[in-house]
Parts: sequence; structure tokens; C-alpha cells
Amino acid sequence: MTRFTVNGQPIRYLLDPETPLLWALRDASNLTGTKYGCGAGLCGACTVHVDGNAVRSCQVAIGTLEGSFVTTIEALSRDRGHPVQQAWIAEAVPQCGYCQSGMIMAAAALLSRNGNPSDADIDAAITNICRCGTYPRIRRAIRAAAAVAAGRLTLEGGPAPGIDPADAARAVPAMTVARPPE
Repeated sequence: MTRFTVNGQPIRYLLDPETPLLWALRDASNLTGTKYGCGAGLCGACTVHVDGNAVRSCQVAIGTLEGSFVTTIEALSRDRGHPVQQAWIAEAVPQCGYCQSGMIMAAAALLSRNGNPSDADIDAAITNICRCGTYPRIRRAIRAAAAVAAGRLTLEGGPAPGIDPADAARAVPAMTVARPPE
């Protein structure tokens, strides 16, 4: 049995300890904002925060996370008001959108450590792959998010339309997730 905190809620997974975090989140906890991309830790679509650090969830076994705190895109901010999310919208970063949750999580982790990253810092921290090639917009959004967080910039507008933020950021109740019957 593996116990750790996901999006502020204690979770006990009754899954094989070697189960990748990605699949525990997506299949057992129904937190589908974390995407499967390559399964090899190369693309970054599955990036989440573990104890505040950006990690590729396809490469982390849940058995190694005992006592850890995991944050997914669903809980980055309950109202989509995180500076990175605001800047992503303001800079029109999304194109196909598939890589976005992983990119946003990687950028948020970078900015939590470095409030004024250089282009070299951004390049070193954001190794996620965007198949649409929106890298210039991603870099502008990260710079804008840093300015918002520092109070040097205010972005107009609210959360993007679509899913109600309360629904997107629903709290995962404390639960036990069992292995499916064989």
C-alpha cells in the first residue's frame, strides 16, 4: 500500500508499487490533466510537481513517493489564476494544447525557484517538447508570468472560457484506490 498526498488530499493506492505515478493519477484518481506522451520521460507531457519539483510522472513509481506531496495541473490554482496560467492565455501559447499541462507545471516549478529566469534558465528548465513549436510564445509567457508574480505586470481578463474552474480543480476526496479484479 502506498500513501501520499495528491492535490492536498491524502491518498492510499492499493496498486503495485512499481505503477508509474502517471497511471495512478490518470486511471485510479481520474486526474486526466496529466498527459501520456512518450512513456520514456522525454516529452514532458506528464510533468507534475512532487514536493515542489517538476518530475516526469511516467518515470516515477508510486512506491517511491511514500509521504510525498504531488500537485497536478488540476490543483495548480483553483481558479486558473496562477501567473503562468494567466500568461499562457495572454500570450496565446496553446495551439493543439496537448503539451500544455506539462509545460505549465514545468514553468511553475521554474518560477517557484527563480523569480526572474534568463533565457538560458528557461531553456535549461523547460525541456518539454511542443510538437506545434510554440517555443517563442512559451518563453514570452514565462517572462510575463515572472513579471506578474513580481507585481511588475497585470494581465487583463479572467480565466479562459470552457470548463468551470471549480469543476476542473475539483478536490480529490481522501480515498483508497484498489487494484482492478483480475
